[in-house]
Amino acid sequence: MSTATQLTVENLISTGAHFGHLTSRWHPNYKPYIFSQKNGIHIIDIQQTINCLDTSVEVLTKLVKDGGTVLFIGTKKQAKDVLQREADRCGMYYVVERWLGGTLTNYSTIKKSIKRLVQLEKDADTLYQSLTKKEILQMERERIRLADLHRGIKDMKRLPDAVFVVDVKYELTAVKEAQRLEIPIFAIVDSNTDPRLVDYPIPANDDSLRAIQLIASTFADAIIAARGGRPDPTHEEVTGQVAAAALDTAPAKTAKPKPEKKAAAEAKKVAEHKPKKKAAKETAGKAEEVAPDKPKAKPKAAAKPKTAKAKTTAKPAKKTAAKAKKSTDKEKKATKK
Repeated sequence: MSTATQLTVENLISTGAHFGHLTSRWHPNYKPYIFSQKNGIHIIDIQQTINCLDTSVEVLTKLVKDGGTVLFIGTKKQAKDVLQREADRCGMYYVVERWLGGTLTNYSTIKKSIKRLVQLEKDADTLYQSLTKKEILQMERERIRLADLHRGIKDMKRLPDAVFVVDVKYELTAVKEAQRLEIPIFAIVDSNTDPRLVDYPIPANDDSLRAIQLIASTFADAIIAARGGRPDPTHEEVTGQVAAAALDTAPAKTAKPKPEKKAAAEAKKVAEHKPKKKAAKETAGKAEEVAPDKPKAKPKAAAKPKTAKAKTTAKPAKKTAAKAKKSTDKEKKATKK
């Protein structure tokens, strides 16, 4: 068992951390961390993962004890929510949306846009009073865009002392910026990546959500332990003040009681939009509920089909009498002959 992280081989295997990429997509420099291959997929040596994680946690603990800060970077879908949650838990900074080029190397410009965001959030009431609706909408869109991009680094006053990256190949721009500024890089490295790009590689599956969760939570626990079992107090104060300000400025929404006339009109509109058959059924059901004792009307007997005989009508009496007279005259003539 690992002394620094309290992780076992079984824990990592249960998260799928030992699965690498296809053998055709591997990087030759990753060979020391490969245990074997199976069904065309490289199997990562979990013992190497634990050893690398131990050394990374020890270095990170010393760095945080000296007052250092860590920036969590992971913009891929699997890592976004996990890194944001763990960074918030240990009071560190994070970037989980699009990585802006120059976030580290051109931090002075990034600080200007952060300053603009803080200004829009604090002085929103005074700024919006003398503006038109169109200008207010434009400023609101700008505020939302800046908040999405900089929400994890809004309180970062200076460059971080270390960087934790998920998927070096995906976050290559951020890794190159950290290399240029000589910032230590801790990263989860998969079999398709060159581990020499990173100062402290952790060989593991960077596409497994559970593996990312396990390693990121290990780093967060180490940071909290290095601070004496609590997150950064200044970070907590700032986030608390921002949340309180947001609650104060947000208008309280109370449900207004609707007048009876308005309620009746709305009910009428709803009834008009309903299909006629449904409306008829509902009215019939309501009538039955109101007057349950009233006997139901008997269904009318079905009309008998008219036949050809029914259509025949009685002939006039005069015509029948004339025919009878003719027949008697014929009989008399026959007897005379």
